[in-house]
Amino acid sequence: MNAISKRFCLVFMLCVVGLSLSFGQNQMLPDVKIKKLDGSTVSLSSYGKNGKITVISFWATWCSPCKKELSNITELYPEWQSKYNAELLAISIDDTRNIAKVKSYVAGEGWEYEVLLDSNQDLKRELSFQTVPYTLLVNTEGKVVYKHTGYVEGDEFELEDKIMKLANK
Repeated sequence: MNAISKRFCLVFMLCVVGLSLSFGQNQMLPDVKIKKLDGSTVSLSSYGKNGKITVISFWATWCSPCKKELSNITELYPEWQSKYNAELLAISIDDTRNIAKVKSYVAGEGWEYEVLLDSNQDLKRELSFQTVPYTLLVNTEGKVVYKHTGYVEGDEFELEDKIMKLANK
């Protein structure tokens, strides 16, 4: 093996190890402060410590797949709450100029779950994701046990299967 091949192999292995560590399971929910729709501040990690299975869906008002995913989850959410002791957080990454759009959109949809604002995208940077929709599943100890990017019709049923397994039902 020549020197270039050895370097390539070494760089490739380091990349694979780095990616596996950064995408590893059981990452704790970060302790980042974000805003509620009413303007109050909350630490995201507090949701992971309340004994519930937590689904976190990052979305934006300009993202059609995000809104479709959340609309489809809305129909399943009451059952998730009662059967699995699950909660849903919809975290908007819209910037501060669009907060009024977020509030009016949420009011129009009548969502029954918590909507939070990451308008400075501090949480997005902390979690190192690029695009929405981005969904996390967090166990009752506050550990991220599943991550999913994008949305295809029916993904909510795959998510429910993961919730069910986590709840041991």
